[in-house]
Amino acid sequence: MNKRDKFLAFLDHVESEGYLPFHPILMHFAARFNGNTYGEFASDHHVLVQSNIRALEEFEADWVELISDPYRETAAFGAKIEFIPEGVPRCIAPIIKTMEDVRALKNPNLLQSARTLDRIRGAELYNQLLKGTVPVFGWIEGPLAEACDLVGVSEMLMMLMIDSDFSNLLMDKCLITAKAFAKLQIDAGCDVIGIGDAICSQIDLDLYDVYVKERHADLISDIHQSGGKVKMHICGKITHLLPSLKDLGIDILDIDSQVNFEEAHDLMGPKVAICGNINPVLIQNLEADEISRLTADLVRSEIGKKFILSGGCEITVNTPHRNLRALRSYSL
Repeated sequence: MNKRDKFLAFLDHVESEGYLPFHPILMHFAARFNGNTYGEFASDHHVLVQSNIRALEEFEADWVELISDPYRETAAFGAKIEFIPEGVPRCIAPIIKTMEDVRALKNPNLLQSARTLDRIRGAELYNQLLKGTVPVFGWIEGPLAEACDLVGVSEMLMMLMIDSDFSNLLMDKCLITAKAFAKLQIDAGCDVIGIGDAICSQIDLDLYDVYVKERHADLISDIHQSGGKVKMHICGKITHLLPSLKDLGIDILDIDSQVNFEEAHDLMGPKVAICGNINPVLIQNLEADEISRLTADLVRSEIGKKFILSGGCEITVNTPHRNLRALRSYSL
């Protein structure tokens, strides 16, 4: 079995004794490893794909991905994006300020927007080069994250408290685009769609249940119907959200270093693969032998559970190569 077959069998609950997937999130690290800037990585799918394939081969990862920054859909909606050579792209200014702006917002043609089309072309290129032997992970912004990208984080969180009509209409439009973007990536060859909705860690369970839970459920169901699996990525401490996340049909849940593995397994149940959760700062700053010991302890604690080894979030750009190899050695 190739890497794709093994991983999809793992997600489908096929017993695979001794199999431990290794799925570090690689963005700026992969770009620099390939000799490129982050700006080049985020703006050109050729660079992104080449960088990830080089990292795949060097560090023996079990996947490739299309994640780069949160502003693909934002650009398609009409926002201006600035590319930073050694930093994450920036949205110049929010494009939604009033309810009239929300009403006027049109769902974009994702095949005509340069940034969304670039990600779709990246999926196609992965499959051309890897010929279906490695699982390809696409990426979309969740409805609350995308609303924040369009309005501004503080402003959108305020709207959740004071204007439900504004919040619901905007997130409904974001959801339509998220579904469409996910399907286009699946049609282009993605096996799994990552949903990035990091801002959800900053709201309480009541707000999550009122505004986000059903939209997540709808989005996940739509991705499944399109033939993809789902990875949910919410940075930060999400222990308070786990009771609601467990009902959504998530295939993979990323957990950050602030979340306890045992709690996550207990609340999510045996069918959800829990991915994480070693602090990327430790992966960068510890000695390789210390990372080996830390990883060995985590792997031993996860024997018999549905577990994917990864950092709690993105591997930092300055992580020594030997440290990532030390992390990898415990999933071989």
